Amino acid sequence: MTVALVTDSNSQMPKALRERFGVWVVPLTIVLDGEQFREGVDLTTEEFYARLAAGAAVSTAAPSPGEVLAVYQAAIDAGATEILSIHIGSNTSATCSAVQLAANASPVPVEVIDTGTASFAISCCVWAAGEALANGANRDAAAGAARATAASVDNVFVVGALDLARRGGRLVPGVKGAAGDADGTPVFALSGGQMQAIGRASDAEGAVHAMTAYVVDGADGRAVRVGVGDALTADLATAFADALRARPEVAELVHYEIGPSVGAHTGPGTVGACFFTDRRG
Repeated sequence: MTVALVTDSNSQMPKALRERFGVWVVPLTIVLDGEQFREGVDLTTEEFYARLAAGAAVSTAAPSPGEVLAVYQAAIDAGATEILSIHIGSNTSATCSAVQLAANASPVPVEVIDTGTASFAISCCVWAAGEALANGANRDAAAGAARATAASVDNVFVVGALDLARRGGRLVPGVKGAAGDADGTPVFALSGGQMQAIGRASDAEGAVHAMTAYVVDGADGRAVRVGVGDALTADLATAFADALRARPEVAELVHYEIGPSVGAHTGPGTVGACFFTDRRG
């Protein structure tokens, strides 16, 4: 049996991980001033942020069941006899509803995992499943690895555009302080589809320190795998990645771009990390 991994573009999965595990990606729809684009297909990250800076109205939409089924069929045509489909949480997006309808119509068995999370945390679940499959696991065991990661994956980040986060409904009411104001920059974690402030930093160095400390505390002495992402903030992301690589807890680190379906809610200037326990260790 050949198991194909499928996810959606909100996972922000970088090319290196897609190629390592042969992951198929269903694009979400990005709407800019009424014009629709498929994330990662018709619209680059640079083009998106340029349109956003120019004042474009932006929203996101889930794929249709037909679009999901087309990706399944491509995986089947490439030799898949089973599919493990791992997606953005239903607490955040309607994507899983479309995925389940596509799974019901698939000519091969499909197991759908609602991760209950978003952004690169989804990729962490796919990453864990991919490692399990690479080590000889069957679909059920790989699904178990993805679910275990979904239940324990953590994240930390600083946001470049708090107003977008508020309009998107993902910022807990009462959080104050955009980057650079007198109160400092809030440091966040995403939990249950809501952004929770877990600290503040007075400058970029302080933000790196606060985020690194959060990852180290979350690792609790265990080895972790980490994805560091940024939205047009390469210098800060590099400093954060360097700080993490110096930590013995970090078994592997990859970089990803914060693309449109996440950047629509957080804006440029965002830097963060998602991390999960390396179960090989």
